[in-house]
Amino acid sequence: MPDTLQQQPSLLWLRRDLRLDDHPGWAAALAGGGPVVPVFIRDPLFDEMTGAAARWRMGEAIAALDRQLRARGSRLILRQGDALGVLRDLIAETGAGAVIWSRAYDARQIARDTQIRASLTGQGVNAASVNAHLLFEPWTVATRAGGPFRVYSPFWRGVREREVAPPLPPPGDLAPPAVWPRSDDLGDWALGRAMNRGGAIVMRHAGIGEAAARSRLSAFLGGPIERYRGDRDFPARAATSGLSENLAYGEISPRVIWHAGRDAMISAEKPGQAEHFLKELVWREFAYHLLYHFPQIETHNWRSDWDSFPWREDNGDARLWRQGRTGVALVDAAMREMYVTGRMHNRLRMLAASFLTKHLMTHWRVGQGWFAECLTDWDVAANAMGWQWVAGSGPDAAPYFRVFNPDLQAEKFDADGAYRARWLAEGRGDPHPDALSYFDAVPRAWALDAAGPAPEPMISLAQGRARALEAYSARVAAE
Repeated sequence: MPDTLQQQPSLLWLRRDLRLDDHPGWAAALAGGGPVVPVFIRDPLFDEMTGAAARWRMGEAIAALDRQLRARGSRLILRQGDALGVLRDLIAETGAGAVIWSRAYDARQIARDTQIRASLTGQGVNAASVNAHLLFEPWTVATRAGGPFRVYSPFWRGVREREVAPPLPPPGDLAPPAVWPRSDDLGDWALGRAMNRGGAIVMRHAGIGEAAARSRLSAFLGGPIERYRGDRDFPARAATSGLSENLAYGEISPRVIWHAGRDAMISAEKPGQAEHFLKELVWREFAYHLLYHFPQIETHNWRSDWDSFPWREDNGDARLWRQGRTGVALVDAAMREMYVTGRMHNRLRMLAASFLTKHLMTHWRVGQGWFAECLTDWDVAANAMGWQWVAGSGPDAAPYFRVFNPDLQAEKFDADGAYRARWLAEGRGDPHPDALSYFDAVPRAWALDAAGPAPEPMISLAQGRARALEAYSARVAAE
């Protein structure tokens, strides 16, 4: 056992912060003066909160970080089990005097971390958490009355001129211990098992690790950001940063993106393009603000008066929606893009969600669960807020009677059909390779065939809209 606290190792418990650059956790662990043992724990909450695609993607992120650490003389220790028990075991094995982790903001992880902090502190271990995930932690932003924001626009106005600390430089010496504790083998965790044959398909579209995230940011700043506001709603255009995937695993920090965006805004001839990009980054912050202050948003209608709305639970129509077989071309293309790439264009996320919750009268929780299963950029806060925002039951929601019309959306944002041609195969003489890859990725049990006929529309858009508005009017009348 080391002689002094300063010489004791620190355990750096990594979660969705898998990077070296701008990492307050690494800075805090190294400030202790002793060796640093990075660890990732697969605890029950990890499996409970992570769907198939995100679990697969997390495995790839872990592997990438471990390679990065090994190139610097360190490594990532993997353990599975109850988080507190694992940490206690590692403390006993290494003589660690401190455990440091990045804060989480959802109710389940807060409860776990609070218990761990109390237990370790009582054991005489320095248990400390840092902010490595957000620009503005939820309790630091308040209305003039001192409460949380419920609407995005005033939230944006409240933070847009706020100072954001500059990013921390990556650490120099990673202070590896002389003797490493035992580590699980990542392959034994089989994090990609639920992806089955789809993992190899999604891998073609992934940008994994810190270097890939930096490359994406550089490419975006090199051109698309100058056209961002005008082009971002057109799914066939390469107009967005693609960084949602890397932010989800902490392969890049929001501070790095914020300052890069601010620099672009200051130097641009049309600063409004870059500012709009920053506003989208702050939507992520707003989602965490809501999740922290209103934790029920993850599982229940944020507006309780929607509890009586006659949404259907899972059903056959929802199954066709999940399979991208509604017969509504733009909706189906979006669902297939998600299954093949692990991501979906933001405008089409809204369209797909509107179609499910309004035209198909299906509960937003059904869609929320499917997105959680399929998205490699899954984010607990953004997924919950996004679904409720579109459904009408959430904060800052579009009115329920604002129903996306897929045909009009296609005319406006995919007029030449390029996006639909990329993702739909049936009925086309020479389908795009990405459209065909959907059939290589889906479960064989779905028995789908690219050579088959295109699905017929399951419901007329006018009929679906009328049914939704009738239900909405009945709810309002009953209040």
